[in-house]
Amino acid sequence: MTAVQLKGVRKDFGGFTAISNIDLDIRSGELVALLGPSGCGKTTTLRMIAGLEVPSDGQILFDGKDVSEVAVQKRNVGMVFQRYALFPHMTVEKNVAFGLKVRGTDKAEIEQRLEDILDVVQLQQFRHRFPAQLSGGQMQRVAIARTLITNPSVLMMDEPLANLDTKLRGEMRRFIRDLQQRLGITTIFVTHDQIEAMELADRVAVIFDGKLAQYDAPDALYKRPGSIDIADFMGATNVFEAMIRGKTATAPFGSLAFATDATDGPAHVMLRGEAIDLHLAEPPETQNQIRGRVSAREFFGANITYTVACGDAQIQVIEQSRRMVDLDQEVWLTIPPDRIWIIQN
Repeated sequence: MTAVQLKGVRKDFGGFTAISNIDLDIRSGELVALLGPSGCGKTTTLRMIAGLEVPSDGQILFDGKDVSEVAVQKRNVGMVFQRYALFPHMTVEKNVAFGLKVRGTDKAEIEQRLEDILDVVQLQQFRHRFPAQLSGGQMQRVAIARTLITNPSVLMMDEPLANLDTKLRGEMRRFIRDLQQRLGITTIFVTHDQIEAMELADRVAVIFDGKLAQYDAPDALYKRPGSIDIADFMGATNVFEAMIRGKTATAPFGSLAFATDATDGPAHVMLRGEAIDLHLAEPPETQNQIRGRVSAREFFGANITYTVACGDAQIQVIEQSRRMVDLDQEVWLTIPPDRIWIIQN
């Protein structure tokens, strides 16, 4: 297992700065997702860690040793790409063993490591098949096995699930997470999919326009985004301008008591839809009670999203689909103070 550290890393392409002074600490055995929209610089960051690009400035350290200018073949890293890049004329076992054969590894060792890795990625029964005879998920597992058989100190994955359908993506997310935890290998995973990052990662590095916007655990990133842009990118819908005074936020639909620290003045208040309770009758007197009327309803199977008109504001509420509240129904919303997040930058 290897700890990876980026110190003031910058990457220029001519007059264009793709990555601007990123600092990042990845602990040994940790799975970190680099998350951001297309073109933000996350793949460039991954390629610099791998040694496929040389930083214009700053340092990349493996276990405290500067590898910024060390060739990719000397870094002992493994890369899994979006496109599987399997050899169509080779069977699964020959594809997986290819890297070891190129390195001149002893035949007996190749056979032993091949058996071990095919067991790990659950491909024993497919070992004699060719790529054209495999599903997308099976081909991705071959690509992962081909990388892992070389015993890399750091595993890097560049949007490896992008070509899979929704069901397979879910299955492969669970497979990758279970595999990474079993092997304890330091893993860096590039994605533009928020759900993918939240489900897979120990920590998530959000990158916007070549800059590190926030680096945090998935639940902290989701519940406590550091800016309006991050809140929007992570799917927050209930974000309203507010005025802070003490522990009270005055928003377009009324005043809310909150529990977090904030300074007096203009801010934004964020309410997560699943943290709001929807009542059909006025509840007993309590903090943060908002009166409104259901103006829209969207059914998503397990969940329903209600849009509730509260004065000049529209608040979205998410609840399990155990009931179906009628449109134009008068309702009351309540939200605990500790479920309210104040954004002030």
